[in-house]
Amino acid sequence: MNWIHHLDRGSSDLTVLLLHGTGGNEHQLMDFGRQVAPTATLLGVRGRSLEEGSPRFFRRFTATAYDQPHLLSEAAALAAFVGEAAQEYGLDAKKVVALGYSNGANIALASLAHHPDAWAGAALLRPVMPMDEPPGTDVHGLPVLVTSGERDPYQPFAAPVVPYLTSVGARVEEHLLSAGHELTPQDVQLTATWLGRL
Repeated sequence: MNWIHHLDRGSSDLTVLLLHGTGGNEHQLMDFGRQVAPTATLLGVRGRSLEEGSPRFFRRFTATAYDQPHLLSEAAALAAFVGEAAQEYGLDAKKVVALGYSNGANIALASLAHHPDAWAGAALLRPVMPMDEPPGTDVHGLPVLVTSGERDPYQPFAAPVVPYLTSVGARVEEHLLSAGHELTPQDVQLTATWLGRL
């Protein structure tokens, strides 16, 4: 498994794969993850792309223009990692939910879109649409939470996310928060409630 990662075992059969924002690491969302999923196994993963020394999950050319081949190859590698980690650590591969923030939400979205069978759902916190040509793959009713900030400068680039997910069959719960790009206590509450229904 050639991803740097950190495992924090829980008592339930749910695993939450934590995918950090730009400049974060495999520990960035551990506290958030434990707040929203007290009994789940948490698996934090570090992005393998570096931008001026800061970890990311895929390369970008500008703040909103992404290296598409690299995005898709890393999305596939992340889906494969889920299966490898499940085998290595004795996790239920059918009960792995991605929880991504910002850049982590974008790689989660790309991985779910191209490899829906790897996931039991995804919580996308402050995503944008990272794919220039998102696939029409049916995601078979996978549950997806999307939280956006109304003052987030990236919010205009998030507009296609929910319509796309709905078009491919996801069961989307969307919330526009009175926030910017940062995570808030409301994100904690909404994510915990959403995960509690899975």
